[in-house]
Amino acid sequence: MAAYPTSSAQAKQMAKELRRNLGNSGKPVNHAKSLELIAHQAGFRDWNALVATFENGPPARWCVGETVSGTYLAHQFTATVSNITMVEPGWFRVTLDLHAAIDVVTSESFSNLRKRIRGTVGPKGHTVERTSDGQPHLTLDLF
Repeated sequence: MAAYPTSSAQAKQMAKELRRNLGNSGKPVNHAKSLELIAHQAGFRDWNALVATFENGPPARWCVGETVSGTYLAHQFTATVSNITMVEPGWFRVTLDLHAAIDVVTSESFSNLRKRIRGTVGPKGHTVERTSDGQPHLTLDLF
């Protein structure tokens, strides 16, 4: 059983397994109680608080302190999420601390290394802003 569910479907499956295991060990609980127990194991006060994180929050991998990967101005990167704020449902303003600086200038004459980037990404993990070739400025991998 995973330590933290990443979707309501996974949480419900975990609750079903917990209910079955407790029943097999002589400690039967009803379905509602098993949902509450899963929520408490994940650090939430109740089932509703847990489910609200799936509906309103960013994907689990986009939490502060987590490592993410993606592309910024066509450069692959890995980074640590240092800040994330919901702008509107499904859209999040993120600040990323890159593990290795990337040069965001294509000119041979000079360079501009970035170690921190910010952007607003939507439900599909990319920004609305695009480069001249149509690629999103920032894309975060969803998985």
